[in-house]
Amino acid sequence: MTVLDNVPARRRLSSLRRAFHRYPEPGWREFYTTARIVDELESIGVDEIAVGPAALDTAKRLGVPDTEELDEWFQKAKDRYDGQSDVFDAIEGGNTGVVAVLKRGDGPTVGLRVDIDALPVTESEDPAHVPAAEGFRSENEGYMHACGHDAHITFGLGTIEALGRSDFEGTLKVFFQPAEELLGGGNAMANGPHIEDVDYMIGTHVGLGQPTGGVVAGARGALALNRMQFEFSGTQAHAGLAPNQGDNALQAFLTAAGNLYGIPRHREGATRVNVGQVRSENGTNVIADRVRAEVEVRGETTELMEYMRDRVRRVLESAAEMHDCTVEYTTIGESIRHDSDPELVDLVTGLAGDVDGVSEVVPWMEMGSSEDVTYLLKAVSDTGGYSTLLGIGTSHPGDYHTPTFDVIEDSLPIGVGVLSTVVRRLFEDPLSVD
Repeated sequence: MTVLDNVPARRRLSSLRRAFHRYPEPGWREFYTTARIVDELESIGVDEIAVGPAALDTAKRLGVPDTEELDEWFQKAKDRYDGQSDVFDAIEGGNTGVVAVLKRGDGPTVGLRVDIDALPVTESEDPAHVPAAEGFRSENEGYMHACGHDAHITFGLGTIEALGRSDFEGTLKVFFQPAEELLGGGNAMANGPHIEDVDYMIGTHVGLGQPTGGVVAGARGALALNRMQFEFSGTQAHAGLAPNQGDNALQAFLTAAGNLYGIPRHREGATRVNVGQVRSENGTNVIADRVRAEVEVRGETTELMEYMRDRVRRVLESAAEMHDCTVEYTTIGESIRHDSDPELVDLVTGLAGDVDGVSEVVPWMEMGSSEDVTYLLKAVSDTGGYSTLLGIGTSHPGDYHTPTFDVIEDSLPIGVGVLSTVVRRLFEDPLSVD
């Protein structure tokens, strides 16, 4: 019997994906999602389930919302949850995420990372949009799985289920990672207690420019990113009567914004900078005493990102000093550059074409975007293992992060088949690991 014979049926995978699609939750607020993943893992049967603080380093989390917002989402999830679960005790306060372990003998350890969070996008109600037409449109209005993370969760659970029905020698660890869209969870999981013994790490993403039946064996060129939140503080004054008595935080911001876009580009590679989410709640007749905003920088390499990040800090501090204001800033999201290892890319390329439903295998894709799976991939590669970001094509209507994004569900068994096949081969015939 082959691993593919053990791939859960399309209807089962579709049902899983739709259940997670129906109740999307954003980063560090995936309370119901985490509890539901644990329910499924307990039903499937695994050897270990680590939740929240036992799954990742909570001190490394980035972009965690304030307590009031966390409490609101937590209570909504508990109210929705059908039954009693001690999982909620472990994940309160934004400690979401799961690591599942399936162990069979003394072979190598293979990690699979799937992300679980959703986006602040209002899902389409158009009858042509399949989730709306078939009754699994988002019930968390204003949020949706607009990047396929519902499919990724399904890949993770389906791969555990498929391999659990087969014989192998080794250990499978599936990292159900929170807060990818915030670039806030990857480093926390990479610094958690479950990564040290991983010999191979596979990240996966649906689509990546390929139609249903297409597979991407490896990715390179992800831009390293730093996202920073900052706030200028000044002194209020009457804008007409005594403007000289004020310290204008808005002027400080405008000075900074212009200079941020003027940061010199680096000769060693591409860099990016962008300012967004500006907020100031002062009247037009009041010298502004407070301005909050966010800025992100990207670099072709981690070092180029760090160059841009350091320049941003200098610009913010200089603008504050110029206008007699103060500035506070903090990193709320970050990712690094790490490319797939050619040895594992070659293995996937040679295997994926034989999986049912696969019509084309593309060895490499150039990303140009950012993904914090790179922390987990690099953690394994740096200790002598191998890692790759593997794409499962889907002919999705609507682009990523839009109200009409969807996943063609024929892609679900293909994804589980490819991942199961690659993991099984690594158990049977490991690559040489230092």
